[in-house]
Amino acid sequence: MNEKTETRANRKVLRGLVVSDKMEKTRVVSVDHVIKHAFYNKTMRRHRRFYAHDEANESKSGDLVEIVNTRPLSALKRWRISRIVEKAAK
Repeated sequence: MNEKTETRANRKVLRGLVVSDKMEKTRVVSVDHVIKHAFYNKTMRRHRRFYAHDEANESKSGDLVEIVNTRPLSALKRWRISRIVEKAAK
């Protein structure tokens, strides 16, 4: 294919909090979302943890980051940290 006609599909972008930075080049990011219960209409907060690749080991625990999906990088890593939105308060 020609380089000019090649387009990359839209990637999913999620925003979450780094909850673990104990691994090399890998961060655990917790992403919260709010849903409404189907029957009771109560608002519930849910979270999910994603393993994200951090090539330069820049992010630390407590940072707010954006992650994008990518090709499988390991058995668990399917996400990559695209940018650090907010550094953790010291």
